[in-house]
Amino acid sequence: MDAEFDIGIIGGGPAGSTAASYLAKAGLSVAVFESENFPREHVGESLVPATTPVLLETGVMPKVEEANFPKKYGAAWTSAERRPIDHLGFRGLDHDFRAAEILFNERDQPGVDRDYTFHVDRGKFDHILLKHAESLGAQVHQGVRVGKVDFSGPLPVLNLQVGRRNTPVPVRMVVDASGRRTHLGTQEKFKVPDPIFNQYAVHAWFDGLDRKALAVDKAQADYIFIHFLPVSDTWVWQIPITDTVTSIGVVSQKKRFKEYGGDREKFFWETVASRPELLDVLKNCEQVRPLKTEGDYSYAMKQITGDNFVLIGDAARFVDPIFSSGVSVALNSARLASYDIIAAAEAGDFTKGRFTAYETKLRRGVRNWYEFITIYYRLNILFTAFVQDDRYRLDVLKMLQGDVYDEEQEPKALTAMREIVEAVENDPTHLWHPYLGDLRAPSAAPRF
Repeated sequence: MDAEFDIGIIGGGPAGSTAASYLAKAGLSVAVFESENFPREHVGESLVPATTPVLLETGVMPKVEEANFPKKYGAAWTSAERRPIDHLGFRGLDHDFRAAEILFNERDQPGVDRDYTFHVDRGKFDHILLKHAESLGAQVHQGVRVGKVDFSGPLPVLNLQVGRRNTPVPVRMVVDASGRRTHLGTQEKFKVPDPIFNQYAVHAWFDGLDRKALAVDKAQADYIFIHFLPVSDTWVWQIPITDTVTSIGVVSQKKRFKEYGGDREKFFWETVASRPELLDVLKNCEQVRPLKTEGDYSYAMKQITGDNFVLIGDAARFVDPIFSSGVSVALNSARLASYDIIAAAEAGDFTKGRFTAYETKLRRGVRNWYEFITIYYRLNILFTAFVQDDRYRLDVLKMLQGDVYDEEQEPKALTAMREIVEAVENDPTHLWHPYLGDLRAPSAAPRF
């Protein structure tokens, strides 16, 4: 049996289309099988600078720039809380925790040639990436669902489902980029639910929102904003989509959403109302998309590589998206996996050992994200102290830029954040003890 393609990719989202671009540029025959028809709506609209080198390497950056997506120069956090913190040893602060912000250009980042990234309409952005892969020679098949992948023979076989027809397609290697439906992760029972981040999101688009209303620095109104709420482990994203349209999403623990009996309208508006100034802003604009829900936010995989396959993007791992890590992990996992796949093709060997470099770097990077987010939730609004303290600022910024894959040692800011959490946890009389978040990482948590 001969392979019809060198590489069969399940899924045409950012991970799949980016892998297809790298592999097609290297001269491999690539087919992408996408169950939906693009463009299609998708959540995860804000990028981080770590996506820039990938967009440049694949050659798609001019097309992304041409789409005129809003430019993202930084990120900001807001809170209704105001507390003094001198006794914790932080410096360079004005004792005001109502806001904090970072600029991406405060730190040089390898491979990043501009001081901004983008907020994107994912329907348009994902379509651009997929069409670009096709322009490089990848065969793209939309509206085609992949059924069982058969690894029992000498070559993997993708069983394609088009209508009532099943068409077997042998390939030399399979790349699972199927997103949160985790095709191979589900089929091979690799998936492990995350006991910490059992988050749920409810989100929509709003036209005419006054982005300056909650911004302390009005010049930063088009940053991504994370609004802390006075509700445990709950936050709101604010992401510009066009000059006038803004994406607003509420993220909270799934158990809290269940308390509303699945009533997304009531959940969304009552949660937003916990920050009255945010509610006032939303009430004065027009909702232009219905509320949508996103569940099963976080999980790990016991295995992400094997003989003749790799998992990339959300198919490999998904963590709470508070730092816009989704598209960055998708693009960078595709980049790292593609390097190993190209070398494997040159060697004529697609066995598991060929993908060790990919697996090591991805696990390291996502572990850093995971640890960062875990400690962030426990710190709650105290996190803004680390953003503003010059001893930790650049280290925190490095992680927020998505530059997490190459350092073998844990970033020093993570160590400092963990020490602060421990000090506050161990002292019930501590001024900040009531403000700690409730999420705790058990020792058995899947740290990837």
